[in-house]
Amino acid sequence: MTDTAAGTVETFDVIILGAGINGAGLFRDLCLQGLKCLIVDKADFGSGTSAAPSRLIHGGIKYLETGELGLVAQSTLERNLLLRNAPHCVEPLPTFIPSFSMMKGAFAALRTLLGSTTAPRSRGAVLIKIGLALYDLYGARHRVMPKHQFFFRRTALKEMPEITPRIVAGGIYYDAKISRPERLVWELVRDGLDANPDARAMNDTTLLGQEEGALRLRDPRGTEQLVRAATVVNGAGPWIDHVNATLGVAGKLIGGTKGSHILLRHPELVKSLKGRMIYFEADDGRICLVYDFLGLALVGSTDIKADNPETVRCEEEEIDYFLASLRSLLPKLDFGREQIVYAYSGIRPLPASDASNPGLISRDHSAPVVEPTGSRPFSVISLVGGKWTTFRGFAEEVSNTILARMGRPRRISTQMLPIGGGRDFPVDDAARRAWVSGRSAKTGLPTAMVDALLGRYGTTADAVLAHIGGEAGVAPLAHVDGYTRAEIDWIARNEMVEHLADIVMRRTTLAIEGRLSVAGLDEIATVAASALGWHERRRAEEIAAVTEHLTAFNRVSL
Repeated sequence: MTDTAAGTVETFDVIILGAGINGAGLFRDLCLQGLKCLIVDKADFGSGTSAAPSRLIHGGIKYLETGELGLVAQSTLERNLLLRNAPHCVEPLPTFIPSFSMMKGAFAALRTLLGSTTAPRSRGAVLIKIGLALYDLYGARHRVMPKHQFFFRRTALKEMPEITPRIVAGGIYYDAKISRPERLVWELVRDGLDANPDARAMNDTTLLGQEEGALRLRDPRGTEQLVRAATVVNGAGPWIDHVNATLGVAGKLIGGTKGSHILLRHPELVKSLKGRMIYFEADDGRICLVYDFLGLALVGSTDIKADNPETVRCEEEEIDYFLASLRSLLPKLDFGREQIVYAYSGIRPLPASDASNPGLISRDHSAPVVEPTGSRPFSVISLVGGKWTTFRGFAEEVSNTILARMGRPRRISTQMLPIGGGRDFPVDDAARRAWVSGRSAKTGLPTAMVDALLGRYGTTADAVLAHIGGEAGVAPLAHVDGYTRAEIDWIARNEMVEHLADIVMRRTTLAIEGRLSVAGLDEIATVAASALGWHERRRAEEIAAVTEHLTAFNRVSL
């Protein structure tokens, strides 16, 4: 601590502004290297763009056609590592890719590789076969999944009988999906705090500006404080330019695009997918996808230039596009708005670009450094671009830059380091049964409950089980199936919850699964209020805020 005319200042090695996936990944990496770090977010951890992905951990097969081969190589490696390091929430996803012609798109793809600004508008069977072979090649490092298969029309229709008979061929390759991306962001923050007791994390905290080389912050209770570091990292995603302006750094780094998704309650569709994703070309040539996400059909995504993350939502014309694409792909099934359980949208923090086609804006990342000035005695590193899958590699690159600038060595690699509940996770059926039966015997809790908690929290379920099996008890929530009051109480007390939305939208998947009702939300709010000391007015305000948000931005009617 030091004192200035502006007040007492706490000093850190690095301050990270923005606790999305890139900021949280960097926070964990730096804390593991022994640096005293502070991470700050104006809302909740992982509540911005990081909560609005396609929920895939993928190698980026579509980047082959734009010539971003280095990004494919890194993405396939990081996908394989996440399957090992976060098996509690990342799992393999066999993916069916249909083709509706034999030769189309090959010459257009070649033009794109040579610099054309027009992406291929049709991907024929020959092009897909070449792409899948290349994808296998790039995914060879730390391979954990099978190589691709390729079928012609008759076999393809046997594999996916609901698909349009217009198909001429199809392939199956393997990527991965993440069931709880918001929780993984929180687990990265928690890992960082556990790695370095001097580190701090602050959510729901506002950056007010800088004074005498320090940053002034206002925390959730309205208390203002000053913090200082030689390096400030701007990981604010689509808000990067705004935060840089507050720090006194001019310029435009972000030119984001909007990606929207919907989730359908459609058991017939989910059954027909056979656990696979269909990664397909819509009639206009854009790429769409549909797969089973927690028993619902997740459909996405759009790619539209946009720059206001505060108001972004899935619009009616995007829903029309999704439903029309599904009807064309799967003509035997019925699709309608009444099947929509949840919708969401986010701004991808892509680099500023004048590309006419948003799909051609690079998904690669960079971290430009702005050196200190007389009025700003700290350097600013901005985390531009990137994608969910590559967060660890991006964090490692930026961490190495910071360590080199400080003249400090790297102490530990994160490449093979498990994340949160992925530590000692039972990865096969026999090990899982042994884990569940052992905990059930120890706590006296039903095996079904233990298994469900292992699925939600990985091995950090041990702490939740101890809470439920102790004085907290096993009383279920009356209006939310599969949850106990004690589980919600544990989350509220132990996971830096500031608002009711943090519980139902990020620490759990209750909102996105469509499992909330008025009575259920009221019940969860009552448990949270007791744990966090909310008075009745605050409890009512939290319910109203969540209800308004879900109605306005997620098409949820409670």
